[in-house]
Amino acid sequence: MTTAQTTMKRTMKRRDFLKASATAAGALALEFCFPVPAAAARALPASPATTEVNAWIVIHPDDRVVIRTARSEMGQGTLTALAQLVAEELDCDWAKVSAEFASPNEHFRRNRIWGSMSTGGSQGVRSSQDYVRKAGASARAMLVGAAAQRWQAPTTECLAEKGLVTHLPTGRTLRYGELAAAAAKIAPPKDVTLRDPKDWKIAGKSVRRLDIPDKVRGKPVFGVDVALPGMLHASIAQCPVFGGKLRKVDAKDALAMRGVKKVVREAEFVAVVADSWWRADQALQKLDVDWDEGDNGGIGNAQIAAMLREGLDAAGLPKARDIGNVDSAFAEAARIVEAEYASPYLSHATLEPMTCTAWFKRDGTLEVWTSTQDGEAAMAAAAEASGLPLEKIEVHKMMLGGGFGRRGFPQDFVGQGVKIAKAIPGVPVKLMWSREEDMRHGYYRPASIVRMKAGIDKQGRLAALRTTVACPSILKALLPKYLREDGVDFTAVLGLADLPYTVAHQRVEYAARNGHVPVGFWRAPGQQNGFYRECFLDELAHAAGQDPLAYRLAMLPLDDKNRLILEATAKAAGWHSPPPPGQHRGLAVMAGFGSYAAAVAEVSVSAGQLKVHRIVVGVDSGYVVNPDTCRAQAEGNVVYGLGPVLYQEINIRNGRVVEANFKHFRLPGIAEMPKVETVLAPTGGFWGGHGEPAILPVAPAVCNAIFAATGKRIRSLPLTHHDLRRTDST
Repeated sequence: MTTAQTTMKRTMKRRDFLKASATAAGALALEFCFPVPAAAARALPASPATTEVNAWIVIHPDDRVVIRTARSEMGQGTLTALAQLVAEELDCDWAKVSAEFASPNEHFRRNRIWGSMSTGGSQGVRSSQDYVRKAGASARAMLVGAAAQRWQAPTTECLAEKGLVTHLPTGRTLRYGELAAAAAKIAPPKDVTLRDPKDWKIAGKSVRRLDIPDKVRGKPVFGVDVALPGMLHASIAQCPVFGGKLRKVDAKDALAMRGVKKVVREAEFVAVVADSWWRADQALQKLDVDWDEGDNGGIGNAQIAAMLREGLDAAGLPKARDIGNVDSAFAEAARIVEAEYASPYLSHATLEPMTCTAWFKRDGTLEVWTSTQDGEAAMAAAAEASGLPLEKIEVHKMMLGGGFGRRGFPQDFVGQGVKIAKAIPGVPVKLMWSREEDMRHGYYRPASIVRMKAGIDKQGRLAALRTTVACPSILKALLPKYLREDGVDFTAVLGLADLPYTVAHQRVEYAARNGHVPVGFWRAPGQQNGFYRECFLDELAHAAGQDPLAYRLAMLPLDDKNRLILEATAKAAGWHSPPPPGQHRGLAVMAGFGSYAAAVAEVSVSAGQLKVHRIVVGVDSGYVVNPDTCRAQAEGNVVYGLGPVLYQEINIRNGRVVEANFKHFRLPGIAEMPKVETVLAPTGGFWGGHGEPAILPVAPAVCNAIFAATGKRIRSLPLTHHDLRRTDST
């Protein structure tokens, strides 16, 4: 530890950090951030050979630039995009740029200097772009200042560009590596001017991803890859019924097995520690465990559906939106259209199961290695489980083998890993959940039932719309302080309570019905509402005898972003031209996570078998930092969104999850993947995300295309419960 680090004033207390980290975890859905101005960062030497110009930027003597990133990287490209924004304002040589994760421990000791470490809600770039850009611009001004001092010239005569500062009157140059040490001693400017996106040279371009070359070579270390000298391994079992507790366990047979070191018992779990994970898991199967299942052992799908239906029928529900006079409008409507839609619980199904390596060292410190979407939340969980002060804990953020929201709340697997390692001090212990444990102990996307009622006039126009939503509240389960006073969870009514269509009379009611199944932020919270809303809009267009695109456009103002992306996507898909023989089209539009997205799907149905041939997906995110990465995100959204359409669901029987592995919870295969065409149509003026928006219109576009092909409405998912064969009646 350097002298500067030792003498640094620690202004953040443990309690404040724990509160802040919990709030930051909520940013997965709430889209909050806690930016710290670049000027607040005081330079600390990164190593004797390098210079920290500010908290985000470290410059080597040979001009290599290391950009620190507070957000996590799970394949979405945030690591590169944030580095692009910093490098753009710094104006360095991109070929010499690398990136590293900021340390959560250092983050705590420096008063949360890197802002939010939460990576979710498609906000990794959009909620930190301002202050990371300012960090780059501030460092550039400091480098220019250092050069001006060296030359005894005014800064107005100096230009910083591509890693060099040039004295314009004389042509003299100094490299960033030569100036960094002096620049770090200059006070950061109070205000900086950021470049207009039209002048970007690095941002806005499809530059090489910083993480891809090493991933191709197999070099990055994910949570499951952590290997330390003398490390032991742990496999865990939790009560199969959510909320249950460990009553007792007979570990005699397990302890007699080769390589087994210890059986760790806690109220919520039991774990076996051995010299390899395979031996630990095999021994785990030999435990004779008696679980106290509590009161939830008899609950199944039927009871959950009944709970949700009771919510639909309840009186006096809180209103998420209520404009006009819905009841009067229904009375005057020429026609009433009603429908009920439903969707099941869903698992995140990350390819890398939950994992945490913890090491209680002899010097009283704790080190943790884990794949997490929130380094602060992981550190807070480690502190809670260990009882150690935060300054004695270091969390190493690893690459993630999938997140989708599941790793945004790491309290369970990090807390478990720390508790297990605490039972074997002095030795690193890696906990890894089995695939079955991972599938059966998640924070699931809420199941829901939605009842929709529309009144249309004689011209077929939508005059009134009433929507009742019954589903578990994620906020009630994880972040209750963000609930509205009347109990409305805005994540449960996204896309419904903020309907973009011009409808004079609207009412949206919400019935929070949580049950015992834990729920959490699944990729694009509220994603199922796009399926409900846009499929019902298609029903109304059909009832009015109008083209689905024209019907929507008639209710969207000319300058509305939803309209613009819908028109751009429909044009790219050739909506007004005939589809290929035997194929049929459907479309949808949905806004979320700061962006606007639309999709057109082309499908065929033969002998009841669905084939999705093509999906054109459009996104308007205001600005685009890396077009290639954004297209990849859209493609990933399509394949992730197709799984729940085709066959994915989580069923509950006897209080527990039925599905245990990918053979029960299938992922779409290459042969099932349609051709995906991406339309990036940024209109500027705002910052939207790309991690989730493109998934929002996928399911309704496909299901609307199925109706065009078969005449059958799909009002519940997955499609495995539907017979898509045409009948005489359709």
